[in-house]
Amino acid sequence: MTVLYYDCFSGISGDMNLGAMIDLGVDPKSLVDQLSRLDLSGYEMKITKDQRKGISGTKVDVVIDEIPHDHGHNHDHQNHRNLEDISRIIQGSDLSQAVKDRSIMMFRKLAEAEGKIHNQPIEEVHFHEVGATDSIVDIVGAAICIESIAPDMIMSSAVELGGGFVKCEHGIFPVPAPATAEILAGIPVKSGAAPYEMTTPTGALILACNAVKFGPMQDLRISRTAYGIGNRDMDIPNVLRVHLAESTGHANGLPETRKALVMECNIDDMNPEMYGYVMEILFGLGADDVFITPVMMKKARPASKLTVLCSPDKKQTMTETLLTHTTSLGVRSYEVDKTMLEREFTKIQTKYGEVTVKTAIYRGKHLKSKPEYEDCIRLAKEHGIPVQKIYDEISRQLNNGE
Repeated sequence: MTVLYYDCFSGISGDMNLGAMIDLGVDPKSLVDQLSRLDLSGYEMKITKDQRKGISGTKVDVVIDEIPHDHGHNHDHQNHRNLEDISRIIQGSDLSQAVKDRSIMMFRKLAEAEGKIHNQPIEEVHFHEVGATDSIVDIVGAAICIESIAPDMIMSSAVELGGGFVKCEHGIFPVPAPATAEILAGIPVKSGAAPYEMTTPTGALILACNAVKFGPMQDLRISRTAYGIGNRDMDIPNVLRVHLAESTGHANGLPETRKALVMECNIDDMNPEMYGYVMEILFGLGADDVFITPVMMKKARPASKLTVLCSPDKKQTMTETLLTHTTSLGVRSYEVDKTMLEREFTKIQTKYGEVTVKTAIYRGKHLKSKPEYEDCIRLAKEHGIPVQKIYDEISRQLNNGE
C-alpha cells in the first residue's frame, strides 16, 4: 500500500504543499498546464530550487499582478467569492472529474468552517483570503498533485501551528487563525515552535480533507522524501517534509487489524435522490465505506439506515456531515475491529488502454484481483463500448497470466 505522509513539524501552507509535491515528482509543466484550464487570469506560478537551514527543496510562488504570494492574510488584491462562484470556475474547466470533486470538497469544507464561525449558511459565506486567486491555485493545485501521485492512503503527523498573532480580514487574531482552528477540529496539533503562523487555512484544509490518519509514522518503508520550501527563515527549517512510503503493516503475511468507527443513522423522510450526493461528500471526507440498508421503523414505516465506516479521528467530521446533509436528528457510533488483507496495485496494458488492478494478498500469495472501476468506465467511454468488454479483456489477461 502506497502512503503519502505529511511531516508537518514546521506547519503547512498551500505553496509549501505545491513545492513538496513537485519535489516529490509531480511534473511542474503538467501542473501549470492543468491549472491554466481554470478561468483565472493575472497570475504566474514561479517554481525554483531553494534552501532553508541547509535543506534543499522546491519553492513555489504564485505571483498576482507582480505582488508575491503573501501567506499572511492581508491580500489587498483578493476577490471575495462564494462557494457557488468557485464551484463554477472549477466545474467550467476541463480538468478531470476526480480533480474537480476533490477541489470542490475542500472548498465546501472551508465554507462549512466559515459558516460556523460567522453563523451563516454556507451559501452566504464569502471567502476572503482563501477566495483569492492565489489560494484557488493552491487548493486546485493540491487536488491535481494528489491525483497525479495517486497514493492508496494519505497520513499526517500532528500539525504545528506556530504562535504569535496573524492579521486576518476581520482583525488581528492569535494563532491559529479562526478558520484554521475550525478546520483542524478533531485533528492533533502542536504549537509554539516559532512566534509566527506556521499553518495557514489553506494548508489546514489540504490535510483535513485528504489525510485519513494522523499520528507518528509506523510500519512504513520510506521510498522517497521531498521538501516544500516556505517563505520564512527561522531557527527551525521552514519546510514541509513529505514522504512517499510503502506500508509494512503486513510484514508477517497476515491480515492487518486496526480500530475503526461505525456511524449510522435511520432516515425515513429524505428524498432518495439526495443519498448519492451525501455519499460522495462522505467518501470525499475520508470515509472508508458508505452504504445504505433498507429497514422498517416504528409504525411500519419503510426507511433507510445510512452507515459510514471510518477511522476514529474522523468522528466529528462525519457526525457534522450526517447531521447537516441529511434529515436525521441524531447519529450513533461504535468502535469495531477492521481486518484487512494486504493490497497491491499494479498497472496492466490492455488493447483498450492502461488499467490499474488491485490484488489482495494473504500469507504472501495473490488471493484475488480486480480492476479499478473508474479506469474501466473511462476506457469504455473513450472507445464507445460496453464496460463489460473492458472487464472481459482484463479477466482474460489475468487468467492467462499475461
